[in-house]
Amino acid sequence: MDDVQGYQDERCIPIDQVGISELRYPIVVLDRDQGKQHTIARLKMSVNLPHNFKGTHMSRFLEILNEHRGEVTMRTLPVILRDLKDRLEAESARIEVSFPYFLERTAPVSGAKGLMDYNCAFVGEANGDKDDFILGAQVPVTTLCPCSKTISDYGAHNQRGYVGIEVRSVRSESGNPELIWIEELVDIAERSASAPVYPLLKRADERLVTMQAYDNPVFVEDLVRNVAGRLQDDQRVAWFRVNVENHESIHNHNVFARIEWTRPST
Repeated sequence: MDDVQGYQDERCIPIDQVGISELRYPIVVLDRDQGKQHTIARLKMSVNLPHNFKGTHMSRFLEILNEHRGEVTMRTLPVILRDLKDRLEAESARIEVSFPYFLERTAPVSGAKGLMDYNCAFVGEANGDKDDFILGAQVPVTTLCPCSKTISDYGAHNQRGYVGIEVRSVRSESGNPELIWIEELVDIAERSASAPVYPLLKRADERLVTMQAYDNPVFVEDLVRNVAGRLQDDQRVAWFRVNVENHESIHNHNVFARIEWTRPST
């Protein structure tokens, strides 16, 4: 049968990325406490297309993914990317994987347990002989306004905030990225906020969390700086981007702050 995708294209316009998106697929990711965790991901997979090819072979994306069914982590993405480049005769390949990640959280007073979900992501890219891996996590937190606490006779407005962290880790002597756990990013975000968010709270827990937030007021600017400072102190982190957004409880808008940083070369 004719390979129409392999026909010559006369327009001489290369394509930066072409591939598949919004693919739902079961994957296994690394879990610090349990070893591995099964979840359902949304994937976006692409390669570049030289100017002389009419199209790419979309079915090969699924073929390669099926061959690597199982663990999708910083350890396996380079292999998948290499296969994409080889099988699709491309110079570069990219995979974006977003998925819910679940952690069992314990209420601070009652000890009540419940599962908390976090939106997480992997982004892997291979271009020529170089490869890249970025880990991302979005963590819900509680923030309490320092200004409101200062000017009010009693109480202060608080709201749910979302801390989005993306990190690129330094390379070990073997050339592989240093491992940073999703759980570590969750911990950094929660320790930087007024208080954590829990899936299940009893009355005694609610009392403690409310007072904890009142004792630790933070502006969105404080929160993003707190996170950035902790990431800068972690020598495994080569680059990060932190985006914090508060869903304001007394305004008809949200507020946000963002910091991007690269570790200086030594």
